[in-house]
Amino acid sequence: MKRFHVHVHVDDLQASIAFYSKMFGAAPARVEADYAKWMVDDPRLNFAISTRGSKPGVDHLGIQADTEEELATLKARAEAADLALERVGETTCCYARSDKYWVTDPQGIAWEQFHTLGSIPVFSQAPRPVQTPAAACCAPRGKPVGIPVEPASSCC
Repeated sequence: MKRFHVHVHVDDLQASIAFYSKMFGAAPARVEADYAKWMVDDPRLNFAISTRGSKPGVDHLGIQADTEEELATLKARAEAADLALERVGETTCCYARSDKYWVTDPQGIAWEQFHTLGSIPVFSQAPRPVQTPAAACCAPRGKPVGIPVEPASSCC
């Protein structure tokens, strides 16, 4: 079963941890000095926050596959839909080792599709130069990400 993934950049990690812990009714599954992650089961959600962005707001969306087979299915769907797909392969980011690739929606929003292989003790262990723009924690260079935070309005 897959899990929806959202990564949000925040200014105040502790205030955001307190807010989201109340909202989800659970403490984060992982907390670091610059990062926190909840693995919510209802709804199935991998929700991460970090202070590594250039401004607050949604950094990227994604789908976390539980197995390599699910990841292969997601990739096949993206290829069948003729979506621009950037294969990253096995990499490290957000305190995890993952197999991943990126697709970009028509509005330019980056979608990470990945299978987590294990945990690591640091945010990233990039063996090559970092491939991310300053505004995105994990997205490949040149992918427009970062959904601006708009002031609250009276409608959805």
